[in-house]
Amino acid sequence: MPRLLDDEDVPAFWQALGLPGLADVHTHFLPDRMMRRVWAHFDDAGPLVGMPWPIRYRWPDAERVAHLRGMGVRVFSALAYAHRPGMAADLNAWTLDFAARTPGCLPCATFYPEPSASAYTRAALSSGARLFKLHLQVADFHPADPLLDEVWGLLAEAQVPVVVYAGSGPVAHGHTGPGPFGAVLARHPRLRAIIAHLGAPEYVDFLRLAEDYEGVALDTTMMFTDFFDAAQPFPRSELPRLHALGEAGKVLLGSDFPNIPYAYARQLAGLAALDFGDDWLRAVCWDNASRLFNLNAAEGATID
Repeated sequence: MPRLLDDEDVPAFWQALGLPGLADVHTHFLPDRMMRRVWAHFDDAGPLVGMPWPIRYRWPDAERVAHLRGMGVRVFSALAYAHRPGMAADLNAWTLDFAARTPGCLPCATFYPEPSASAYTRAALSSGARLFKLHLQVADFHPADPLLDEVWGLLAEAQVPVVVYAGSGPVAHGHTGPGPFGAVLARHPRLRAIIAHLGAPEYVDFLRLAEDYEGVALDTTMMFTDFFDAAQPFPRSELPRLHALGEAGKVLLGSDFPNIPYAYARQLAGLAALDFGDDWLRAVCWDNASRLFNLNAAEGATID
């Protein structure tokens, strides 16, 4: 396996695995004003961050897209999340437009507990949304809010996945952890959900949800990097379960690009260092997402 010291080494990594490239389900593209606010929050090590977090890829959209493509990230997302009423519909319009003009970007959407949530979720699905995002830590609402029951039902019926930041790291509040989102799954067991950051720090409980529910998977975002391991390391005793879930199609590559304080290559180096073998890396870095989203490897885009 080639050494992964910096981003220029990434193409050799996936080429050695015989892959067409990488599929990263956890990347962020936002309207400029919102992205600047997000970066400012990280700069201030705000109350939901809790540690210094210098953004490495503080670049314009076009430059960041070009960098992903240069590394061979053929499929990626434009994850956005609403943290107050009245903003989700506009965010959806922006992210869906971004995907329409950016080959390889999965059409993404979000929602918030408000009376209009079902209507704009239906509209997003009709417009081709293939992936939704929910950030329970930032948005600070209970995912089983009755205003969202129809939304969860729509997503379960459409079998469109949602990336859910449900873990309590780095700062917990009453709506994070396995309990609140577990209540959603109990009500909508066919829901397809991708738990961000392997559910840090409640790893054991979120692994169990992935084992218990057919549609639940996890993403590797920031995991097994020295930056994240210093604060909330994944328990070594649970590595066999993670290995098995990856082989079962339930672990997908995520990075949090561009909002990371280190080189993108370090995410891949951390996964390779697990020594789970090439088959596991192929599954996590491409094959599992390929099956979930019906990817067209030749075009680096989704197909119906």
